[in-house]
Amino acid sequence: MIPRFKPDIGWAEFKALFCLNRGAVEKFEKEFAQTFQAVDAVAFPYGRSAQWAFLNAVGVKGSEIIMPAYTCSVVAHAVSLSDNTPRFIDINLDDYNMNLDEVEAAINKNTRAIIATHTFGYPQDLDRLEAMVQRAEARHGHKIWLMQDCCHAFGAEWKGRMIGTSGDVAVYAFNISKVITSIFGGMLTFQDQALANKVRAWRDAHYKPANWLKAIQRRLYLLAVYVAFNEKIYGLTWWLQEKTPLLNRFTKAYHLDDQIHFPPDYLDKMLDVEAAVGLKQLKKYPRIIQCRRDKARYYDQNLPRHEGWVFPPIVEGATYSHYTVRVPDRAEVIQDYAKKGVHLGELIQYSIADLECYSKLNSSCPLAHETCLSTVNFSVTVK
Repeated sequence: MIPRFKPDIGWAEFKALFCLNRGAVEKFEKEFAQTFQAVDAVAFPYGRSAQWAFLNAVGVKGSEIIMPAYTCSVVAHAVSLSDNTPRFIDINLDDYNMNLDEVEAAINKNTRAIIATHTFGYPQDLDRLEAMVQRAEARHGHKIWLMQDCCHAFGAEWKGRMIGTSGDVAVYAFNISKVITSIFGGMLTFQDQALANKVRAWRDAHYKPANWLKAIQRRLYLLAVYVAFNEKIYGLTWWLQEKTPLLNRFTKAYHLDDQIHFPPDYLDKMLDVEAAVGLKQLKKYPRIIQCRRDKARYYDQNLPRHEGWVFPPIVEGATYSHYTVRVPDRAEVIQDYAKKGVHLGELIQYSIADLECYSKLNSSCPLAHETCLSTVNFSVTVK
């Protein structure tokens, strides 16, 4: 069975699992910063933990933080757990990014940050984002932090500018479903060395080294992932995921959409073994991105145009973390493709504004709600 995604891991990554890898985190930070045109980069155990640490390090508390309703729930959870309130913005249906007209209207005296998620690898308008932040800062007389959420959009470009070079900070995540992986892990990148130093100092004061057992578990996890996503084995993996509760225990320890929480190890520092895998993945990055772009163009030209299907655009500078199609009956389409031996993904199966844990905010984001019920994702990672 063809999996909904497949991490690009092989002998180089496996070799890294069995080396000492001393100093790999610092090296990963340096090479990641160079690759993504940053002055510096600071590593974390998860992207959500990185986002949470940044808000704490710069002292943003008791404020509103603007973010899209259609994104991973952990983005909102990191905002809430940092003692702030998410302000949800509805999306555009063409690129699934938040509506910048609504962003500008939502900025008020309590706004202290904007999280711009470049959903599915589609770059947002950096020029407009930067201009609206400057106007708002002048109007309200205080700093408004601009965070580029690049977890779907490693290296995506807006008019030739890499999206992570805009604003105050960019956040990346490295779990196995991301563009590149370090098993787990996250990274913040900066264009201001003083700000990077401040965040690194805060991290070092509040995070602790992970224990040896976690290092072993991470190694075993990556080996298991390689086996589980092999196309000859994946039918069993799919069955365990879809037909049994056996994989739920592990998933729920790290990600519960409707429960505001973090994984139990969110205050662990990134492991050297994770960074060592990330370093190997960085070398593959140009090929990985080219593969995704080629696959998106192939789908655009070759997938049958069924009635009611809405296909995503091919956009200059996009990196296509997913190839996302809206369909009239998602369950029927997924079942039909499963019979053909193809597992279609369902990423972001909710509008965060609709989740029970955020119901008290009384947010209305109808386009995010419509989208979360109707999208399927074709794999851009299987060759």
